[in-house]
Amino acid sequence: MKYVRSDRILPDDLVKEIQKYIQGQYIYVPSPPEKRKRWGEKSKSRDYIKDRNAKILKQYIAGKSISSLAEEFFLSDSSIKKIVYKKNK
Repeated sequence: MKYVRSDRILPDDLVKEIQKYIQGQYIYVPSPPEKRKRWGEKSKSRDYIKDRNAKILKQYIAGKSISSLAEEFFLSDSSIKKIVYKKNK
């Protein structure tokens, strides 16, 4: 995200109104809530973790031990336990 001068993109009357509240400082204007993406949606991390957890659960149900799953997926035993014992939402 880069900085943009307000007087280059906003109407003069709006800039003057904003200057009543703040002058010479940075201001962050967030995007509207409906435009925001949840964590991992843009980078697909959320999908990757969901798929990985499904594989872990499938292998656990098939009889693979928690410690061997932890070693295979480079996670701690407690992380594997959280995945396999998690109740479906």
